[in-house]
Amino acid sequence: MTKRNQAVGAYGERCAARHLTEAGLRPIALNWRCPAGEIDIIAWDGPVLAFCEVKTRRGEGFGTPAEAVVPAKARRLRGLAARWLTETGTTAEEVRFDVLSVRLPDAGPAQVDHLKGAF
Repeated sequence: MTKRNQAVGAYGERCAARHLTEAGLRPIALNWRCPAGEIDIIAWDGPVLAFCEVKTRRGEGFGTPAEAVVPAKARRLRGLAARWLTETGTTAEEVRFDVLSVRLPDAGPAQVDHLKGAF
């Protein structure tokens, strides 16, 4: 991954975290990493714990951001979430997996779409 792509991804994650906060969610972990991978954002939505995958795109040449979350990625995120819950001892009434699609137009602000319960 190029430094430019890393910067675009980091910017998209900041936009997504701000979007979640403005929507009333409470992020508790950003970019949680372990040897098996990374969870972009973990946030409380009332009693629901949301594990959020953020996908950022500058254009649609590679499809929409949400289309990048293929079944293998969803399985990996479920495993990472289970590991995070075990390692932190956190319990929740309900766990949800969300996808935040961040589109960066040539001009103007980023557009964030939040798909709750994406998988």
